[in-house]
Order: sequence, then structure tokens, then C-alpha cells
Amino acid sequence: MGNGTSLGKVRGLGSAHEGAHHWLLQRFTAIGNLVLSVWLVGSIIWLPDLDHGTVTKWLAQPVSATAMILLVISTFWHARLGLQVLIEDYVHNSGTKFATLAALNLAVIGGSAFAIFSVASLAFGGAA
Repeated sequence: MGNGTSLGKVRGLGSAHEGAHHWLLQRFTAIGNLVLSVWLVGSIIWLPDLDHGTVTKWLAQPVSATAMILLVISTFWHARLGLQVLIEDYVHNSGTKFATLAALNLAVIGGSAFAIFSVASLAFGGAA
């Protein structure tokens, strides 16, 4: 009997003691992705044309560059959280799990760093 109330079980966070935090981060990044994706689509629709010069000029604006970098961070973080759960649930060998999670982290860090560098390069005039 001594399991307590449902709220007590939720606050206990299960056996790993971090499930609720991971779940919340996944939801927060999903909301961020939704808001920033709507911003991106709306911004692209309002551009007069989609040639390189127009997009570069638009992305050189501080608000556009900042929002695009936030979208990159949120998207890669969301993907990492989701793929981490898949790996933890379906890869059972501890060595393979460790290697797969390490590869995932490297891919996410590398991909997001490249995307942020690309946005920054366009925002600062392509000097890099």
C-alpha cells in the first residue's frame, strides 16, 4: 500500500529520477520549434523574392539572424532528446548504447555548430 498519491508518484520521477524533466524539455522545444517555424514560414512568404541577395539581406538583420539561430538550437536539441529516448529504449547492449549516444551527441553538436556558423557568416556579411 505505501506508494502514496499519484502526485507523489509523479514527483518521484520514476526509477531514473529524471523522466519528467526530459519530457518537459521535449515539450518546450516542440513549442519553440512550432513558434519559430511559423515565424520562418511567415518571413519567407513576406519576402519579395527568394534570390540569394534578398535572403542574405533579410538574414543579416539582427532579429532574423537571432531567431534563425534559436530555431537551429531548438530543432537540434529536440531531435537529440527524441533520438536519445529511442536509443535508450531499443539499444540493449551497454557498449553499443554508449557508442550510439556518443555518435548522436557528436552529430547534433557538429550539425548545429555548422548551421549556426552558416547563419552567422551570412549575418556578418560572409566574411568568414
